[in-house]
Amino acid sequence: MTHKILVIEDEKQLVRALRGYLEQAGFDVIVAYDGRTGYFMARQEKPDLIILDLMLPEMDGLDVCRALRQDSDPTVAEVPIIMLTARVEETDRVLGLELGADDYVTKPFSPRELVARVRAMLRRLKPLREGKAQPTTLLRSGDLVLDPVRHEVRIGEQIVDLTPTEYDILYLLMSHPGRPFSRSEILDRVQGIAFEGYERSVDVHIKNLRRKLGDDPRSPRYIQTVYGVGYKFKEG
Repeated sequence: MTHKILVIEDEKQLVRALRGYLEQAGFDVIVAYDGRTGYFMARQEKPDLIILDLMLPEMDGLDVCRALRQDSDPTVAEVPIIMLTARVEETDRVLGLELGADDYVTKPFSPRELVARVRAMLRRLKPLREGKAQPTTLLRSGDLVLDPVRHEVRIGEQIVDLTPTEYDILYLLMSHPGRPFSRSEILDRVQGIAFEGYERSVDVHIKNLRRKLGDDPRSPRYIQTVYGVGYKFKEG
């Protein structure tokens, strides 16, 4: 199956380069040059993954990301998003992740690196989308339940909406209670590839998970910080 990639980027020269590399890698590429058009294309075209620039006319990347994650259609709300940013401030990258982006790449970047990230992210989702055999054992911790068959997380009867990356991190940690994972190991296990300098993104995904699970980091029920190492899921 050929995957459809939506690129939302207003720099036409960059778009030409990205389209060339992505098409050479076997992807179908559709393009929007402003945020508002990109948002409506995402809802209409149902791409498998979105590459989203932070700075866009009409509607900026943060607003597009927020709107997509709040969409009532799960195929839109759960689409993987890789955010592109020319901003060097860490707060801008963190905000994109907090709004639901799965990953970010800072300009200037190598198109080959971006293609590698796209491939890694789609590889994670491939078994689920093709209906291949998934783990069937429910993971439980108190009233928190992760159902790998339905690919959903519940607290009691309430479904917790997670991005693909947040779900994969939680699944990894819950599958190995008490076992500490470093940030680089989490990136490698979850995204399939770890890039130097992006380990800070794990902290943001963990922060999002804790907020959505109602988990106080000062007295965690689920995810514990292992200082000097990374994170682990609380035993028992």
